[in-house]
Amino acid sequence: MNNQDSLKQSLIEALGAYGLSLNPEDIVIETSKDPSHGDYSTNSALKFAKRLNKNPRELALALQKDLSNPNVDHIEVAGPGFINFFMKKDALQGIIKKIFDEGDKFGRSPRNGKKIDVEFVSANPTGDLHLGHTRIAVVGDVISNLLDWAGYDVTREYYLNDCGNQVEHLGHSIRGRYHELFGEPLSLDEDDYHGTDLIKIAQSIKDQYGDKYLADNQESHDFFIHYGIEAELDKIKKDLADFEVRFDVFSYESNIRKGNAIEKTMEELAPYIYEQDGAKYLKTSEFLDDKDRPIVKSNGQYTYFMPDICYHYDKMSRGFDLLIDVLGADHHGYINRMKSALMMKGYPASCLEVELVQVVRTFRDGAEVKMSKRTGKAITHRELVAEVGKDAVRYLFAERSQSSHLDFDYNLAMDQSSANPVFYAQYAHARCCSLLSLGSDIAIDESGKGLDSEQEAAILKHLASFPASLASFAEERAPHKLCAYIHKLAELIHEYYAKTRIIDRNNISLTSSHLALIKACEIVLKNALSLLGVSAPSKM
Repeated sequence: MNNQDSLKQSLIEALGAYGLSLNPEDIVIETSKDPSHGDYSTNSALKFAKRLNKNPRELALALQKDLSNPNVDHIEVAGPGFINFFMKKDALQGIIKKIFDEGDKFGRSPRNGKKIDVEFVSANPTGDLHLGHTRIAVVGDVISNLLDWAGYDVTREYYLNDCGNQVEHLGHSIRGRYHELFGEPLSLDEDDYHGTDLIKIAQSIKDQYGDKYLADNQESHDFFIHYGIEAELDKIKKDLADFEVRFDVFSYESNIRKGNAIEKTMEELAPYIYEQDGAKYLKTSEFLDDKDRPIVKSNGQYTYFMPDICYHYDKMSRGFDLLIDVLGADHHGYINRMKSALMMKGYPASCLEVELVQVVRTFRDGAEVKMSKRTGKAITHRELVAEVGKDAVRYLFAERSQSSHLDFDYNLAMDQSSANPVFYAQYAHARCCSLLSLGSDIAIDESGKGLDSEQEAAILKHLASFPASLASFAEERAPHKLCAYIHKLAELIHEYYAKTRIIDRNNISLTSSHLALIKACEIVLKNALSLLGVSAPSKM
């Protein structure tokens, strides 16, 4: 049990004597920024005084006397009732052995038996990924990583809209390129895809099948659509795999439309369906939505909402405790209508959570860049990653909250200095590795003995907070807070290096402890960067 969890348990027991029944999540333990205020502090006396009909400071003073914890040296009460904990030195130093023992698993919580489905990216298989998809990929993947480390059983899912007008246009566009390869004039409609990348797909069809699909019939129509979807999906899968984003499940809208799944769902929802002007509507306004939503058009075709309902029902039928959809910011109106549809089936509104991801703008030399120099079209995911590298894109795309707009600066991403956050973090890891290499002939003392300075205490507390921080970041769906944790740790490492003679061959005993602290930093920093999908180089 780490120090913060230990203090929470002590407070629960002390407050329990007053008749309060509390859980660990009810107690807030913060790391003190000012060493004169102790190592940790809590506002518990202020928070619970009213429930106990007590004055907050009087309750704090009572807890100062009643609270028992073997790791605490002494307790002070400050201001209106803040409680400051001063820990025994060995309580802080003990984190080093725990980090060494757990290694690349340090920070992981025990499995909690709960299943979460995270659906993200889900780009239509009709072209290259754009930068909005890139940001959604980063957010979805890092949230999945955090939830996994927090103890959840996580399924990463990609949903393909492989039906409708867009894929019809894709098939027609590939057909046009295919016929063009046989000397026919190119025939594309205005809404078709005019990109030359489809020529490669058409060429591969010609290479494999010759002129087999020149005849315009239902077989060739369906073939061009299916082949195009799979070819585009293969490109998307490769781009995401190169970006270290992989999925456990790919679900297809076409499979939902097969058989009678939609019809059966319509029967189940019959009490909430009514007809108006030849179309059918779902009474979502009886739940959370601001108005009712059409599910069948007046021409008899389903709206996109209907198969989406079936898809979410299918996900819930697979035994998930929570569904998380990571979507673009333009899906705000989607949230309450889908929650309403789930509630019609008897599921709680809380079974679905939607993380909305704001747009990305790119800048170079202070000016906004919208078009690729190579193609003259919008910058694609593949082009951005190829130019600035996976690590910079993943870190900088995760660094801001997904609810905020992201301005991506090419110059910053490629800057090899401390101004670049990913370089700053990776250099801290490389610095740790360099020090450990220089001191490789010196045995490491994992007891932490002699690590008594304020600077060392700050590092030890930051390392010790890693497991609880990860759990918090997971519950908040906050990749940007993981970046903030990493930046703070890198800052502590760089400052420690600047102010401390870490390898002192005239004091081998203290050097052994210094190297232990550096090794602990290296382990935690590497673990944290891995959750972002960012490499931890040993040399830079």
